Amino acid sequence: MSTTADQHRDKRILNVPNKITAARMVLAILVFALISFQVYLPALVLFIVAAATDWVDGFYARRYGQVTKVGRVFDPFVDKFIICGAFIFLAVEPNSGIAAWMAVVVVSREMLVTALRSFIEQSGGDFSANISGKLKMVFQCVAVGASIVTLMVTGGGAPKWLEWTLLVSVWLAVLSTIQSGFGYLAAAAKFFRE
Repeated sequence: MSTTADQHRDKRILNVPNKITAARMVLAILVFALISFQVYLPALVLFIVAAATDWVDGFYARRYGQVTKVGRVFDPFVDKFIICGAFIFLAVEPNSGIAAWMAVVVVSREMLVTALRSFIEQSGGDFSANISGKLKMVFQCVAVGASIVTLMVTGGGAPKWLEWTLLVSVWLAVLSTIQSGFGYLAAAAKFFRE
């Protein structure tokens, strides 16, 4: 038999921001499936919706006082799930512009930062996302979008501007991923020294 406290906790876990985050995760799974079946236009549309609504759940949670411990873990996990999954699935596709090693770099960085954040925050430190981490996410999203668009038009030959957009955005994504990873490593080293 559930108590009032249990019911209150369940309502807080199943609040609007967490439902939005869960919906973004479902959209990501659909994106991966569509990429696998080479249905690129719907994959692109769903990826844009899943990535663009990243700020909605956080804004809603802060605006209406619905920040939960579950949301603080679930939201960044879904962000990583979307990006890492997209890089992995695109790395398998010929002509995507994303090599397997690039997917490894992205996934490794996310795993490292997640592990450091967990350890430092359990130790009472603050390991919040910084501007380089947010910029990295933007570059990664642009790279995924450019890759999917390239796959859509590869049959007819991609125009030069799209080839350059893909090349530049993928390398910006990889380099910003590495740079922000080193930034978090430096912050973690400083925390451990102190």
